[in-house]
Amino acid sequence: MNHESEQQISAASASNVPAEQGLRRAWTLARSAFHWLLCAAYFFPVCAFLVLLGIFIDPRKNDGAQRMLCRVTMKLAGVKLVVRRAAGFDPKRTCVFLVNHVNLFDPFVLYATIPQFFRGLELESHFRIPVYGWMMKRFGNVPVPDNNRPSDLKRMWRLTRAALDAGVSLAVFPEGQRTSNGHLGPFKDGVFRMAMKFGTPIVPVSVVGAFEFNKKTGWLLRPGTITIYLHDVIETKDLHKEDFPALRDRVHEIISRPIDEALD
Repeated sequence: MNHESEQQISAASASNVPAEQGLRRAWTLARSAFHWLLCAAYFFPVCAFLVLLGIFIDPRKNDGAQRMLCRVTMKLAGVKLVVRRAAGFDPKRTCVFLVNHVNLFDPFVLYATIPQFFRGLELESHFRIPVYGWMMKRFGNVPVPDNNRPSDLKRMWRLTRAALDAGVSLAVFPEGQRTSNGHLGPFKDGVFRMAMKFGTPIVPVSVVGAFEFNKKTGWLLRPGTITIYLHDVIETKDLHKEDFPALRDRVHEIISRPIDEALD
């Protein structure tokens, strides 16, 4: 083969690259749209039914239906969920689950995989969203104030204490926002102070694979496996105020370890 023929082959190969990239992009767009449509077609009617059911029935009594909603929604989104439980994880303990925040599917992932009844801390502004806000209030989520007024913070602490005393575990995203690069961001302090004040154990939870599935900056869905690590229970009842930084850093390291290993 002469030099001119080699150049022609190289040029032809190079011209095929944009076409292949375009086809892959079109396939990703079409696949994402298909999964979104499947999720919407299932989620909205079933969710509406559960909201109506919640008017008459305590949400605890239809917890199984809510879990099914989350599991099926994630399956329709193209996700396989895998749970890894540490030996020191106790599903019977009322606790505070601290979880890395990735995308809008996080609540579905958690409710489909954490093996006990729990509710979440959620921004108070979300409770003003029509229908959704009523549903969150009815289901027992705790509103986190959008400001730092002492009266609002006291109300949050009171509702949190009431939920924990009633045996309801709480899930919290200690970063306070979704990740932009897949890695775990810095933690806010409030949830650690509450856990120490109430003597409630903490369970770190790592959600791995969710960032590859969907990023907060876009709507594309890339089907795959999401692995949920339920780590050992961390006791807080014997900790003191000076132990707070070490507790926060320890939880951060535990949650971030499997996330960083997967990304690297």
